[in-house]
Amino acid sequence: MKNCLLIDFGSTYTKLTAVDLEEEVILGTAKSKTTIDTTIMDGFYQAKQQLLNNIGQQDMTFDHHYACSSARGGFRMVAIGLSPTLTTEAAKRAALGAGTRILKVFSYGLKEENVEEIEALNPDIILVCGGTNGGNREGIVKDVTQLAKLKKTFPIVVAGNEETYPKVEEILKKSLLPYYLTENVMPQVNVLNAQPTREILRDIFMKKIVEAKGMDTAEKEIGQILMPTPTAVLHAAELLASGTTSEKGLDNVLVIDIGGATTDLHSVGDGKPEDKEIRTEGLQEPSVKRTVEGDLGMRYSAMSLLEAVKVEGFSEYLTLSPEDIKSACHYRSTHPDMVATSDEDILFDETMGKIAIKTAFDRHAGSYRREPTPSRVILYQTGKDLGAFKTVIGTGGILVHSKQAKEMMSACLKKENDPFLKPTHPIFYLDQTYILSAMGLLSQNFPDIAFRILKKYLVPQN
Repeated sequence: MKNCLLIDFGSTYTKLTAVDLEEEVILGTAKSKTTIDTTIMDGFYQAKQQLLNNIGQQDMTFDHHYACSSARGGFRMVAIGLSPTLTTEAAKRAALGAGTRILKVFSYGLKEENVEEIEALNPDIILVCGGTNGGNREGIVKDVTQLAKLKKTFPIVVAGNEETYPKVEEILKKSLLPYYLTENVMPQVNVLNAQPTREILRDIFMKKIVEAKGMDTAEKEIGQILMPTPTAVLHAAELLASGTTSEKGLDNVLVIDIGGATTDLHSVGDGKPEDKEIRTEGLQEPSVKRTVEGDLGMRYSAMSLLEAVKVEGFSEYLTLSPEDIKSACHYRSTHPDMVATSDEDILFDETMGKIAIKTAFDRHAGSYRREPTPSRVILYQTGKDLGAFKTVIGTGGILVHSKQAKEMMSACLKKENDPFLKPTHPIFYLDQTYILSAMGLLSQNFPDIAFRILKKYLVPQN
C-alpha cells in the first residue's frame, strides 16, 4: 500500500498530490490546466508527467488512486423553497453541504418567467422544498406544476412536505422529467434534515460528472470519482475537528477558501451558546456547515465584491480615490488571469482578500437579538457562535502566495461593537501545499494517515 495518487479535476486546474502511505509524507504535487474542451485526461497526463519530473522517478507506480472533481464549473443547482428564511434556507444548506454550486434560489412561488430563467441558467439539478410534514401543501405542488413546463430535461429532487408526494409524483410522471423523492429537508419548523437529500445529490453528481469529456476514460484508469471537490475539503475539516479512533481532533475548525469567483467558508462545530441563559431561534444550525459567497472573489467577482462593500469598504484600508478603486476591480473582473506583481497591485489584492474574509464571516457567523423585559435583557442567538472556534485554516492563491496571510485571515476576528459572533483568539494555519481536498479524499480509506499528514503539513502562522 505504498504510493497513493490523489486527483482533483478542478474547473480551472487539475491538481495531483502523491503520498507515500508508509512514510506518511507528500512526495510531490503538480497541476495543469483542466482540458474540458478536448478530453479531461490531457490535463491529467500533463500534470502527472510534471509530478513525476518533480519527484524524479519516471517509473513510479501508484497502488491507490482517489479523485474528486469540480470540472464543468462544479455541480450547479437551482434551489426552490417556500420562504427564504426557512425552507429555502434549508434547501441551500443541504445543497451546499453536498458540494454543490447554487446558481440561484427562488421563493414565494415560481412564475412562468422563473421557469424560463431556470432553463437559461442550465443547472445540473433542481432541488424543490417547501412545507413541513403536515404543513403547507399548496406551495410545493404549485412549484412542481410550473417545473413540469420545462422544455429542457433537468433532474428534479423533491425534499418537502411528504404528504404532497402522491400529487407531486402524479405531476412529474406526466412531465417525463427525471425526479427523486426524498425525506423532507425541514420536517418540523427550524429542524434541518439534510443528510437524505445530500446522499441523493451525491448519487446524481456521480452520474452527471461522467459527462465531462474523457471522464469515462478517467474512471477506467483511476477508478470512480468519489465526490465533488468542496465535499472533499469539508471532509478534511471534519477529520481535523473530530480526529479518528486513535488520533485526537482539534474540536472546532474553520476553513477559509478564497478563489477567483467565490469565497467558501467551512465550519465544523455546533456553535451553540456557552451561556445557558442565551436562547436560540431560527433554523437549526448543522455541526458541519458550508457557505459559498458567489459575489466575493478575487477576479471574476471583483466588481460584485465592490458592490457588496461599496468604495467605503476599500477606503478603510486604502487611500486610493473611488475612481481608482473601481478601475482596479473592473480590470480584475475582465482579466481573470491577472497576476499581481507590483507592490500596488499586491496591496490591492491583499485588501480584497481581507474584505472577502470579513464579509464572508459576517454572513456565516450568528448574531444576538436583544429583547428587553421588566427585569433583564434576554439574548436570542440566531446562527452559529464562532467565538470559541480555535483553529482557522486558510487556503487559496491569495493567501498561499502572500507574505501577509495571517494579517488577511485576521480580518475574520470579532472587533469591538461587532454584531456578529466571530472568532476571538484562534490559531491560524495556512494550507501552503493545497492538500485539504487531497486529504479529504485520503481520509475515506486511510483516516489516521490523512489526519497526521494534515497536522504535519499545515503551516502555523505566528
